[in-house]
Amino acid sequence: MTRSSALPASAPAVVAHGKGDLRIADVPLGEPASDQAVIEIAYGGICGSDLHYWLHGAAGESILKDPLVLGHEVVGVVARAAVDGTGPAVGTPVAVHPATPGPGAAKYPSDRPNLSPGCTYLGSAARHPHTDGAFLRYANLPTRMLRTLPEGLPLRRAALVEPASVAWHAVARAGNVRGKSALVVGCGPIGTLAIAVLKRAGASHITAVDMYAKPLEIAAAVGADALLQAADDDAISAVEADVVIESSGNHFGLASAIKGAVRGGRVVMVGLLPSGAQPVAISLAITRELELVGAFRFNDEIDEVIAALADGSLVVDPVITHEYALLDGLEAFEMAKNSAMSGKVLLNFGA
Repeated sequence: MTRSSALPASAPAVVAHGKGDLRIADVPLGEPASDQAVIEIAYGGICGSDLHYWLHGAAGESILKDPLVLGHEVVGVVARAAVDGTGPAVGTPVAVHPATPGPGAAKYPSDRPNLSPGCTYLGSAARHPHTDGAFLRYANLPTRMLRTLPEGLPLRRAALVEPASVAWHAVARAGNVRGKSALVVGCGPIGTLAIAVLKRAGASHITAVDMYAKPLEIAAAVGADALLQAADDDAISAVEADVVIESSGNHFGLASAIKGAVRGGRVVMVGLLPSGAQPVAISLAITRELELVGAFRFNDEIDEVIAALADGSLVVDPVITHEYALLDGLEAFEMAKNSAMSGKVLLNFGA
């Protein structure tokens, strides 16, 4: 099969070549496999991992060895359906579940494929060859990754499906939060989306912590009841929250999360700390019998998130603070790294 004349042979993409080397450049568009649809990408959200590949040439222990097309928070419209007959028809708006679980089912719970050994993710250098992402105008994606979006759900709002699913998974790891007090440490996009999920789930009182005014403003807009500065140790310690979501991704935030939890409470760690040893007052967690729980990516929560966005019960619009055309992608990344000024920064691939 030859590529349709309606689709170009190449398209502009956001490509990380190494530390400090980010380019907007045309990449060739290969022929899709039989189970792949061609998606015309509408919006893409810049994630912390995208920033790390640009700023550090690595995201945690995932080190760039070759140029990598970034991007896993994407939505778009089917431009060509898969030839094997699977997946949605041409013209269908879709969100993308960017994970491909790996083998080794005996090594993880069957209902938690996010933990599978060898799992790959769009826009990730965790494996070699790397798994290219979807920050490009047209992306060939397996139909199993595609989720049809309900009528009336704007693509711009749906661009938050993937990070909202991460937040939804983190809140689920906290257990039933209805009627419980919650503390969210770190109000970047994941933290503020966690606040929105906690609000929808019936948390009785939500306290938000951050270093900067803008993230706290967003936190209030999506449901936080109280706002605290990260440096105010006494106020954080006085919160005594039943449930804490740690989304700052640094050991100072984790220390605040432990201090702000009630005795016997649960701390969900969704912010990915740097690899290696971390200076954390773990003795306090022991003497207070805290439960420290990890949260990594998500599974089928994406379907619940889409439904909640469609019916309006999950309020996320305030999290989006900036939007840039793809060709202004370098400027967009500069804004996204400025956590004092931005929430979620979107790339508009059709602008």
